[in-house]
Amino acid sequence: MEAVDQFMKAKNRQQEERGFTLWAAELKATHELIGFVGLNYTDWEADFTPAVEVGWRLGSQYWGYGYATEGAEAAIEFGFNTIGLDEIVSFTVPMNYRSICVMERIGLQRDLKGDFRHPKLTLDHPLSQHVLYRLNKEQYLYYRSSL
Repeated sequence: MEAVDQFMKAKNRQQEERGFTLWAAELKATHELIGFVGLNYTDWEADFTPAVEVGWRLGSQYWGYGYATEGAEAAIEFGFNTIGLDEIVSFTVPMNYRSICVMERIGLQRDLKGDFRHPKLTLDHPLSQHVLYRLNKEQYLYYRSSL
């Protein structure tokens, strides 16, 4: 529970300092907590950082209902239209097909030269390799106009 408390404190601090964070996500009908979705400031060492990431983590029982897509689209709209971001990124491990599908569904494009080893994991860790997706404001506006 200490790790959860530290995570919550860090996300609350980010909201206060930057005006965005990974927000709690709940079902509208029941107010049941299902995970989090939102924008996360990322400044650990990588070629694309510092950056703002759109991210989500939902309980597996909530996968496949469009909640990650709906929340990520709202977060991206907030990022570009409310706080004026120029670019939003997202990343995951190559075998996380569900998240990759969400990234592509919401308009992010794979940066084939951007794949990286996550600096918070050891090089030999099975989840250290990540793929990078990006979306700039111009691409976002084009993507939104084509819907």
